[in-house]
Amino acid sequence: MSSPLEHLEDSDLWWRPNEGSNSAGSLVLHLCGNARQWIVAGIGGKPDVRRRQDEFDTRGGVSRAELTALIVRTFTDVDRELSAVSSAVVMEGRVIPGQRVSVLEAILHVVEYVSHHMGQLLWIAKARSGTDLGLWRTDDGVATPQWPKPDP
Repeated sequence: MSSPLEHLEDSDLWWRPNEGSNSAGSLVLHLCGNARQWIVAGIGGKPDVRRRQDEFDTRGGVSRAELTALIVRTFTDVDRELSAVSSAVVMEGRVIPGQRVSVLEAILHVVEYVSHHMGQLLWIAKARSGTDLGLWRTDDGVATPQWPKPDP
């Protein structure tokens, strides 16, 4: 499966259906900002340098390659932090951003957040490109996911 960003024209990366909605580019910035704040900073203890409003205010100037690299960098860092979380710490408390939550709550927050906003990103890619993104293959009535699977 390819990235939803690959299905969009450059001009569509920053298209918004209206001013109350986000563009695909803003959604990527927002997802990465949230994951860094909650996992990399909140759980991993790295500095929280998020500028949340900038994620919504950006109207361009960030290329597809830069957005893709940001996703890869962010979720590589998230993966590294999560791999260091042991069962002994999942109920430990953290303050992220200004909210007292457990490590487990922080992880579940990011899982839900990514799911929600990825759905929006996929919708934009489908709506703007008019193509099937190839997420699933159906053979003999059985749906099989086509996204990359991690090595065992």
